[in-house]
Amino acid sequence: MHQNAYTMIIRLFLDKENGVTLADCANISNQLGDIFDIREVIKGAYTLEVSSPGIDRPLSRDQDFVKYKNSKVNIKTSVKIGGIKNFHGILLDYIEDAGQKLVLIDISGKIHRIPNKILQSKSRRCGIN
Repeated sequence: MHQNAYTMIIRLFLDKENGVTLADCANISNQLGDIFDIREVIKGAYTLEVSSPGIDRPLSRDQDFVKYKNSKVNIKTSVKIGGIKNFHGILLDYIEDAGQKLVLIDISGKIHRIPNKILQSKSRRCGIN
């Protein structure tokens, strides 16, 4: 929630297995708007924004990495691995090996194993093909 000098702005991001449609956003917006208005949940003027995270969504949870296997990703690390900090390739897998969670990414046929713990926050992005 964000409030400017005139109107409170409420932003809601939807996500579901097969993607979010414009109709999904409209339905949720209408239903929530009705609930907010009828029950007077929000005092005063407000703007309700409902959308999907889009293709540039950050990958942050374990299930995000699993869900977007075989997608193009841009991953930034906090330290260099083999002289590289910015990896752009195909997310092959997300595994646990010897108690460590690893992102496996294919860059031009070379597979890189990147420990989850060195991924920079808010830099894990997924561009879906």
